[in-house]
Amino acid sequence: MPAVHRVASLLKRWLLGTHQGTHRRAVQARQLDAYLDEFAFRFNRRRAGHVGPLFHRSLQHANAHQPEPYTTIRGRPGER
Repeated sequence: MPAVHRVASLLKRWLLGTHQGTHRRAVQARQLDAYLDEFAFRFNRRRAGHVGPLFHRSLQHANAHQPEPYTTIRGRPGER
């Protein structure tokens, strides 16, 4: 299971490094799903040869969905 350990290690390093795990803005439980989705997106496309089609595809997805209000993305103050 070396691949599983490698992915877990990369995820841990990404969360602690990019999102400052010891800082007060660290990843919280209510945001973990969104961060895991972003990690999976980046991990699955890390060896993509052509960035152009990926960018085009993400624009298509952005166009197909309704925008989310800030409070939905961020959460309401005091909500856990």
